[in-house]
Amino acid sequence: MKKVLLFIFLSGFLFVLAGDIFAQTVNISAELRPRFEYRHGYKTLFPDDAKPANFISQRTRLNGFFANKNFKAYVSLQDVRVWGDVNQLNTSDVNGFSVHEAWGQIFFGDVVSLKIGRQEIIYDDHRIFGSVNWAQQARSHDAAILGLKFAGKHKIDVGVAYNAMGESLYKDDYTNKNYKALQLVHYHVDFNNSGLSILFLNNGMAYFDPADTSKIDEKIAYSQTIGGRYSFKEEKVKFNVAVYYQAGKNSVNNDLSAIYFGGDVSFHLIENFSFGIGGEYLSGTPTRDQGDTSKVDQSFTPFYGTNHKFNGWMDYFYVGNHGGNVGLIDIYVPLKYTYEKLTFALIPHYFMSAEIVSVMDNGIVQDLSSGLGTEVDFAITYAAAKNVTIAGGYSQMFATETMRAVKQPAAYNSDNFKNSNGWGWVMVTFKPTFFSKD
Repeated sequence: MKKVLLFIFLSGFLFVLAGDIFAQTVNISAELRPRFEYRHGYKTLFPDDAKPANFISQRTRLNGFFANKNFKAYVSLQDVRVWGDVNQLNTSDVNGFSVHEAWGQIFFGDVVSLKIGRQEIIYDDHRIFGSVNWAQQARSHDAAILGLKFAGKHKIDVGVAYNAMGESLYKDDYTNKNYKALQLVHYHVDFNNSGLSILFLNNGMAYFDPADTSKIDEKIAYSQTIGGRYSFKEEKVKFNVAVYYQAGKNSVNNDLSAIYFGGDVSFHLIENFSFGIGGEYLSGTPTRDQGDTSKVDQSFTPFYGTNHKFNGWMDYFYVGNHGGNVGLIDIYVPLKYTYEKLTFALIPHYFMSAEIVSVMDNGIVQDLSSGLGTEVDFAITYAAAKNVTIAGGYSQMFATETMRAVKQPAAYNSDNFKNSNGWGWVMVTFKPTFFSKD
């Protein structure tokens, strides 16, 4: 309740500022997004003895934005719930309101700026840093980013973050699943019809030395991710390619050496219709070597990207899963058609493991084929009115026994990979603007 009152106060404050004589922008808006989901094999293969899940989740946001020539400020409060997760006469919510974003950005002339506070960090196509907007809670970071803009087309961000469990008098162990410390540098330049980005990320994860049973001397294992993305766009052709390399230490302080590369091309040769082809390779660690601390970890991690956007909408890979695993090869063919207020999208994927998947069968280690399966994603979006959209979709996974070995190794002798694995959803998004002044 205190956070709700805080937002009302901030909204009123921004409204008063709107009457100031200086040029400024004030916007007060909201977002309401209920979504129904049917899960029958979402994220993992559907077991023989289970029943599908059906539920409605909802995100509600209240947003306040202010900007003038000297600084910007933004506050976004949100409530995420599942319909029915509390009683009708409830005295408190399961999650309650939380602060999704709360940041200020000050401008030191036209070149230098500093953005500090809780914020979304989004770069390029969301592969390494993204908003994860599909998830009702989405992702935000507590960070400071120094921005440089020059020559009209060059932009450099230098970001830092340092996390703690709370205020303390002495050093506390950091036990959240976030990074303990993070530093990044992102450079982007635009040309006539293309753009180039370079990213460096130094990602520090808290870990404890297994030999240190006192659990006092917390250490930080740092991995380094470096790479770039090139994009080209004309009226009828779009092309993207990206390469990243990871080194250093993984989250348990083992040696890391992993690679990612991906690319796609799309064609707009017919009005309102586009088609293309793309692929991604995320290196992995063979099943035989997983858990062996003497072996180098070869599994690439896309860290803080919007992973739902990639590798199929059923989220079998890298959405809170598949980390440190056999990697992935994803070949996909996106098709998109727009008719008036309707947009249709169809994206089939073919998945393979990037490294060898092995199982123990009657005491003998057996290598399996690399094919993981095929997923077909379909979605329809309807622009019902200004700031109102209705969308829905259905996805089907056609898995192989290799997928079963990766997702459910303990159930290798079962045939549940032959079960129907599908996922459907319907979502309505309202984005009203209560007040706006430029």
